[in-house]
Amino acid sequence: MTDPTSRLFRFGVQLSGPADARGWRDQARRIEELGYSSITMPDHFTDQLAPVPALAAAAAATTTVSIGALVFDNDYRHPVVLAKELATMDVLSDGRLEIGLGAGWMETDYRAAGMTYDRAGVRIDRFVEGLAVIKGAMAGGPFSFAGEHYTITDYEARPAPVQRPHPPILIGGGGPRVLGIAAREADIIGINGTLTAGVVGPEAISTMTREAVDERIAHVRNIAGERIADIELNIRTFFVNVTDDRAGTVAGVAAMLGVEESMVAESPFALIGSPAAMVEDLLRRREELGFSYIIVGGDDVESFAPVVAQLVST
Repeated sequence: MTDPTSRLFRFGVQLSGPADARGWRDQARRIEELGYSSITMPDHFTDQLAPVPALAAAAAATTTVSIGALVFDNDYRHPVVLAKELATMDVLSDGRLEIGLGAGWMETDYRAAGMTYDRAGVRIDRFVEGLAVIKGAMAGGPFSFAGEHYTITDYEARPAPVQRPHPPILIGGGGPRVLGIAAREADIIGINGTLTAGVVGPEAISTMTREAVDERIAHVRNIAGERIADIELNIRTFFVNVTDDRAGTVAGVAAMLGVEESMVAESPFALIGSPAAMVEDLLRRREELGFSYIIVGGDDVESFAPVVAQLVST
């Protein structure tokens, strides 16, 4: 049993492209070569590759990195269909899948696809049922489920995933209800900003402060209880800039976002400064907040690599 503050570091990269086969394979291999431990993808209807085939291709091009969506939207696929796809990905990657799941939040996706954008409570209710279906389908043997949104009858899923009883489940959230679900159900918890507005805007930015993150982690710890020792805490850093001019860059980002400079400097969603300064920030955040699984963007792969080299598996 290990407290999150003493877990070993690992690092991932969130990709949407490149959109050509050779570039995608080469990027995946480069990420692995530089010591990153995972490749993740968003699950949206915007300008990006589709996550299931793209992640399968990334796994085929590599040998050690984990693959997973950050995160699959429960509303976009029936959970029986998604469970079969996920189990297949785990089999074909020799057990390198992480299952990232969420209730869905981007309103423009729903509108573009002609899907009903239900209120958050309904989407979360449906997500809870979907999670139960996926876990049940992967458990082995005939599985039945009767809920408000899904009914499964004597379903025996094949193939079974390599990782038993199922691959690690990552649930990301910014609100108390989803974080509570994650504290009870997830192996990995991603701490997010609040996305109830359906867009990344001022509301989401205002909930990315150090104080807001402290409150979310305290909430997770309170609900998880002793189970916190089995949970890996994750954060997707959105503002990453390797620079010797930390003060100037922080000021520029703050001006762009319309927030105080102190908010950017202290936010766990930002990593700004020299590699040495980033190492200090990450060590402090692991000690104080418990973050050991850090995901950066595709544009940050090379510049952030010296930090990975110094901290990975420490």
